[in-house]
Amino acid sequence: MHALTLASFLFFTGLVAFLTWRITRRDDHRSPRGLFLAGRSLTFPLIAGSLLMTNLSTEQMVGLNGAAFADGLSVMAWEVIAVIALVLLALFFLPRFLKSGIATVPELLELRFDKATQRIANVIFLLAYAVILLPIILYSGAMGLQGMLDLPGLTGIQSPTLLLWLTVWLVGLIGAVYALFGGLRTVAVSDTLNGIGLLAGGLVIVWFGLQAVSDGDGVLAGWEILKQQHPARLDSIGGAEQQVPFSTVFTGVLLLHLFYWTTNQQIIQRTFAARNLAEGQKGVLLTGLLKLLGPLYLVLPGIIAYHLYADQGVEADEAYGHLVFNVLPPYLTGFFAAVMVGAILSSFNSALNSTTTLFSLGFYKGVLNKDASEAQVVRASKTFGWLMALTAMTIAPLLAGQESLFGYLQKMNAIYFIPILAVVVVGLLTRRVPAMAAKIALVGGCLLIFAGYFIPPFDRLPSLMHEFHFIAGVFVLLVALMLLIGRLRPRAEAWVQADSGAVDLTPWRGALPAGIALVLLVIASYAAFA
Repeated sequence: MHALTLASFLFFTGLVAFLTWRITRRDDHRSPRGLFLAGRSLTFPLIAGSLLMTNLSTEQMVGLNGAAFADGLSVMAWEVIAVIALVLLALFFLPRFLKSGIATVPELLELRFDKATQRIANVIFLLAYAVILLPIILYSGAMGLQGMLDLPGLTGIQSPTLLLWLTVWLVGLIGAVYALFGGLRTVAVSDTLNGIGLLAGGLVIVWFGLQAVSDGDGVLAGWEILKQQHPARLDSIGGAEQQVPFSTVFTGVLLLHLFYWTTNQQIIQRTFAARNLAEGQKGVLLTGLLKLLGPLYLVLPGIIAYHLYADQGVEADEAYGHLVFNVLPPYLTGFFAAVMVGAILSSFNSALNSTTTLFSLGFYKGVLNKDASEAQVVRASKTFGWLMALTAMTIAPLLAGQESLFGYLQKMNAIYFIPILAVVVVGLLTRRVPAMAAKIALVGGCLLIFAGYFIPPFDRLPSLMHEFHFIAGVFVLLVALMLLIGRLRPRAEAWVQADSGAVDLTPWRGALPAGIALVLLVIASYAAFA
């Protein structure tokens, strides 16, 4: 059984690597434009595939199904509400980003405010990616693989700590090679190939899982059993005691999605690489359509695992790997584990590529060596990328023991998500708010949310309300503060966004109708299971 699982795993992993090399072997990997922006050549299928796979790493597959194991269908907000943010990205944010021809979000803040604001935002992104994002991707990936492949039985290593460290470092080293030698287009192509496998594999798990629920009587019979025995877990409206109460969908949950999909460098860098605005909009909206399928393979398996294993002492973040290992045939277990490795690599590659972009263009070229040649910029990006990868691989195993991996991720993300989103939104919607307001919001916002989570007596604030309401309150406070400063000490001259001419800004004619249709589908999804 282990031999067949391992063989299918190695075959699919090798196939994706070979096809990616064949497709991208003649790409430009020696210039910053080629390495960081894929030569501004991405079309909508590659944009959609890369956006989806960058998002769908094991912190999603393992963490969100683990949250569903604990709370049920209400956690689908982490998938479905993303569609609203993607519609806003396509219709409002992306035209403005592409107009400026930027490669990073801090670069936009430099154009709108000043260089010091750009450097502050760069530092925030780099710290967050090094300490929060990259380690979580590696840790969740290692935990998922251990469950799916039964790595203790496969390798003979019985020490959980040693096995965790070895798995983290193996995945991290492979991911670093992809990101640092291949560039953004290599990441996008491998993402798309793995995305096809992930969607297929995710649906296959639901099929076999429902078969297991019905004890072989069929998928529909399994679904009926879930509805009859666990009606409360199939309710889209979260209760006050759950991780995502329904009221938070309109406050902190929506704001976290807005940052993640419209301002997060790791995600939107592939939209900066769009061939033109129309291709970018089509790619973003196609991603929104695919996200509507998310609850099917990111939430329902967790509910199936609850039905099968709740009385067996299985913990939430172990549930998905346990389900995959137990319901899939060995040859499919290896295939899906390979897809999961692709998902891990996708998120790790993307975050690492974005990290090197932020450092190279924001600090190395902007501060350390302003006269650097393109070759020097690329060389510096790879050196820094290896340092970041090694840091993440060292921190990742130390995350063991978190009660809820997905909940921990959202909590830590809020520290920097909210201030950066507030500054970008105010920057794009106003013309006279000065740079001083942006700096106060960036630094003060991060410190305020951090204090609210970890420093007495400020940590009592989130306990007075749900933490997602707390971060929404911080967002409103930061926006109001920036507007007040803009009123009292406005810029001498109104900011006017210049067209860089980087890409064709002709919008896709179907963007608005498609966006409206997606929003209506979000409402229908909630209504169907309310």
